Amino acid sequence: MDENKNELEEFDLDLEDILKEFHDDSQDSVPEEPSPAEPTISETAEDESIPDSLPELDLSAPQEEPEELDALKSLADLNFAPHAPEEQPEDASVEPEDAPALEGDTVRFSPITDAQLDQALADLESEKDAVSTDDTVHLPDETVPAAPAEPAFEVEETFIPAPIVFTPRSRLKELKRKLVAGPEKRYYQLSEMGTGRLQAAILVNILVVLLCAGITTLFALGMVPENRLRLVIFSQVLSMLVSALLGSGLMVDSILDLFKGRFTVNTLLTLTFAACMVDGVFCLIELRVPCCAAFSLEMTMALWASLQSRNAEMAQMDTMRKAVRLHSIVKVGNYYGGKDAFLRTEGEVEDFMDTYAKTSAPMLVQSLYAGLSLLACICIAVFAGLSHGLSMGVQILATSLLVAVPASFFVSISRPMAILEQRLHMVGTVLCGWQGVKALCSKAAFPLYDQDLFPQGSTKLNGVKFYGDRNPDDVVSYSTSLIAMTGGGLVPVFQQLLTSRNGTECHVDNFQNYGGGGIGGEIHGEPVLLGSLNFMQDMGIEIPEGTMVSQAVYAAIDGQLCAVYAISYAKMRSAAAGLVTLCGYRKLTPVMLCGDFMLTESFLRAKFEVKTRRIAFPDHTEADRLRKIAPDPDAPALALTTREELIGSAYAVTGARALRTSVRLGLMIHIIGGILGMLIMLVLAVLGNTELLTPINILLYQLIWAFPGLLVTEWARTV
Repeated sequence: MDENKNELEEFDLDLEDILKEFHDDSQDSVPEEPSPAEPTISETAEDESIPDSLPELDLSAPQEEPEELDALKSLADLNFAPHAPEEQPEDASVEPEDAPALEGDTVRFSPITDAQLDQALADLESEKDAVSTDDTVHLPDETVPAAPAEPAFEVEETFIPAPIVFTPRSRLKELKRKLVAGPEKRYYQLSEMGTGRLQAAILVNILVVLLCAGITTLFALGMVPENRLRLVIFSQVLSMLVSALLGSGLMVDSILDLFKGRFTVNTLLTLTFAACMVDGVFCLIELRVPCCAAFSLEMTMALWASLQSRNAEMAQMDTMRKAVRLHSIVKVGNYYGGKDAFLRTEGEVEDFMDTYAKTSAPMLVQSLYAGLSLLACICIAVFAGLSHGLSMGVQILATSLLVAVPASFFVSISRPMAILEQRLHMVGTVLCGWQGVKALCSKAAFPLYDQDLFPQGSTKLNGVKFYGDRNPDDVVSYSTSLIAMTGGGLVPVFQQLLTSRNGTECHVDNFQNYGGGGIGGEIHGEPVLLGSLNFMQDMGIEIPEGTMVSQAVYAAIDGQLCAVYAISYAKMRSAAAGLVTLCGYRKLTPVMLCGDFMLTESFLRAKFEVKTRRIAFPDHTEADRLRKIAPDPDAPALALTTREELIGSAYAVTGARALRTSVRLGLMIHIIGGILGMLIMLVLAVLGNTELLTPINILLYQLIWAFPGLLVTEWARTV
């Protein structure tokens, strides 16, 4: 600063003499009035000189350049060097250099070199930077006030957390283009088709079933006169035609499936209608009531299955079209303890669009059973026809087709999917076909990270209390430096606190994660410990009375307690529901890979009220290794989630297990019921007895197997 002051003193000139010199040099020219926008030299430099000391700056206001720098730049813009002889006016008088300076004469001085000017500017710039970074400019001739010492007693501070910073969505434009071309287009196609007609058809079919069942019951009770029997038979056949007309779309599609080489359960229903109509002709001839109520019930279930499939598909497309980012769940082999794992990575729209419409394994089983049951019923009918006549053969065929497929068999796949999709739609998740469902049902590990349990913004600092005589800024710096080595949700919280105190992080040596809620290391040669209350007590740190805080990070330097940071962990409903769901399945092992050392087993048990015996807590080294494992880019996606919440991924895994269990049990129950019905028909065909083949008995048989069939579909709700 002394050098700057000495060098600046060379420019402390009498400005009146400078003006006189310029006046002499330009005495032949007519002086112009200065422009208001450009002040004259007298306005800018009058009575100005480089002060001995700079004033104290207010850093809260916008910083301006010092006036000394402006004055120096103004002088630099002027050429104070002596004019060359050839540039001098002819009438200008040249003073000898050795002539003494008289009063009122122009004072001449040595020309300013570029190096001197640059050095002066650089010195002033450095002085300006010093003023900008410090509240007080320390000058050699002033007494700098000493900073107040930190109090040795406890200091309470509050901290306002920083606002949540949202990261921009990656590839949003490309993602939206694919979503519009795929899921959104399909969604509007389904919306135009609507569900009103299906709902009306189902309602009318239910009325037809009730009407047919009522008339059949009256006939069984002998309450129908014999002269009205033909009217009863005709009304039954007419009701069956009405049901077929309401489900004509399904029957037409099933016939088209035959030309495509597919035989579905709806195709079997179409053939059943044909057999029942032929049997209705024989009923009119023989005056016996056909089994129209059972057929109308099957048509009602078929229409309901179509409605559920359409609603489930619309929900899936609606989930996809609203996505702003897709995360896929993929399977990685031999991840932890010899088990596979479900990892999350970036997803693509094609992962869902290429798989959701594929024929699933349960549908293949259903179609295979429908084809085999058709052949079995034809064989039974042929045997009955050859043994007891054509009429009995047709009656056995129609009745066998009705009992071979219980009514709830049509919804054994569609209803569990619709029930599950209602829950998955709420959490923004879709399953990638039955292949994904099957893969998600295997034994595997599920890694959990900090953002899964406590998303950004849910971890906050409620306050800080310092102890001892250490500088609080140093304590915060040591604590932040040590926490930065672990990662997790505490890092941004402490970094924000450090920034608010204008502190910097330090280098950490011999870092160690002790587990059980504590970490340690050496900073500037001093041992530093951070951890929970129990950890500090186990390490022998003396904790004063009145500082027992359950959710707090205790900091100790060189064996002495220095600070207590009160931490607030907000319990998010999505995280709690996801963790409870994961811990409720035996084949799933949640693996804790959180960097936050405070998330211990006892903390999770108390915070989320879950049984942590199923959760694996690997050590620090193993957790670092598992976090570095990346899934194969070519691995097939098993499910897609549109939200960054644990509940979406958890419901994808547990929902797939519930769906598979429900569908498998439903198929087993209905197939057993159908096989048992065909065996009964075979026995009746051998005996030639058709007294038990009444419409009311066939309807009761359908309802008996429909009850467990519908009940097992509710298994999909156990997510």
